[in-house]
Amino acid sequence: MNREPLAIGLVLPDVLGTYGDDGNALVLRQRARMRDIPAEIHRITLGEPVPESLDVYTIGGGEDTAQILAAEHLIADGGLSRAAAAGRPMIAICAGLQVLGESFRVGDRVVDGVGLIDATTAAMAERAIGELASTPTGAGASAGLTEPLTGFENHLGATILGPDAQPLGKVTHGNGNADETAAQTAASEGRGDGTQTGVDGAVQGSVIATYMHGPVLARNPQLADLLLAQAMGIAPAELEPLEIPVIDRLRMERLARRH
Repeated sequence: MNREPLAIGLVLPDVLGTYGDDGNALVLRQRARMRDIPAEIHRITLGEPVPESLDVYTIGGGEDTAQILAAEHLIADGGLSRAAAAGRPMIAICAGLQVLGESFRVGDRVVDGVGLIDATTAAMAERAIGELASTPTGAGASAGLTEPLTGFENHLGATILGPDAQPLGKVTHGNGNADETAAQTAASEGRGDGTQTGVDGAVQGSVIATYMHGPVLARNPQLADLLLAQAMGIAPAELEPLEIPVIDRLRMERLARRH
């Protein structure tokens, strides 16, 4: 049956494209095309309106000034928020997670986020950098994920989830959202209860977010196919299985590096 090409939104790659997270959109497009599903990437840059009716959205990482520009634009435009309200699937990485939260801190300034995730971000004392692995929680839109998640974290952000958000994964290697010191500091400020350590990312509504670079969808094909299925309105089991030996070898290598 003919259908319109799957519309993949690459949101603000000019400011939130520092760590190669543009690759997530490429992975979604390639995994669709390998199944003879037509797919196109819609590149949305700073100053351009975000279409609210795309099938799936990818948001990447960036530095402090880029985060502020991205948040201001996405709040003023409103297209991404309308897409989330309509249940369009989204994957946000690192700074993307922070920007979609309620607020994030840059120096002494607290910047308003887009508000799609019940989360606030301050700073950790030391940068978290290195391999990150987790066991998926299966919360909300991530239901059905069963395979370990892996990526590479590189951030100073300490993200504390509010009651409306749930973590994407329980960390088995690496740091994740916040270390113990940052969690305790957040609790003293009335953000959280100091127990939010050992988790990565957030799931709320149709939004899945993580601190994992890699890009994360190249390293975690089950997550990529979950987003594809959501974008198409089908169950992941309805997608034709793909056998890509190089991806299997990559996963084995990265999972082995946790030890």
